[in-house]
Amino acid sequence: MEASFLTSSAKLNQCPPETVPEIAFVGRSNVGKSSLINMLVERKGLAKTSATPGKTQLINHFVIENKWHLVDLPGYGYARVSKKDRGKFKGMIYNFLEKRTSLYNTFVLVDSRHDPQKLDLDFINWLGERGLPFSIVFTKSDKMKPLALERNVETYKAKLLESWDEIPPIFITSSEKADGRDELLDYIQQMLD
Repeated sequence: MEASFLTSSAKLNQCPPETVPEIAFVGRSNVGKSSLINMLVERKGLAKTSATPGKTQLINHFVIENKWHLVDLPGYGYARVSKKDRGKFKGMIYNFLEKRTSLYNTFVLVDSRHDPQKLDLDFINWLGERGLPFSIVFTKSDKMKPLALERNVETYKAKLLESWDEIPPIFITSSEKADGRDELLDYIQQMLD
């Protein structure tokens, strides 16, 4: 797959012109976002990975197949930055998601090893309240036994159904094993078509 870095932006008005469809990836810090992006495009160092939460601090645009932009957004929630900077990231993310007309979908990444976290649920509900299209991607599925993984995903669905009529599309992925890659790429292709 052809993938190249385009630009990093600190503000919405610095982002590239909205000439092609955009697909955004977002999640709490350390959810495995950069690893998932690298796995999707089969390029190890395209998105910078780090053991330190909060590595992505800008809106990063990548050109995929000269057809669409993959947008790597800063992680929300915990990051080794000041409260002021965390607020800045949140504003940057929310501003981008609300105002980009070329944004086709947002993949919200959730660590499959954890029970539903308030931070993720609040973010998912925020997207839903604004009618913004999104899907949920469970990451790090290889770190769990199949039954425990299934139980966690079902717990998540049940939690969402407490306030949602229907659940958005859900994908289960492992960056280590490339699980979920074909499903995600097929889904993106359907959106672009």
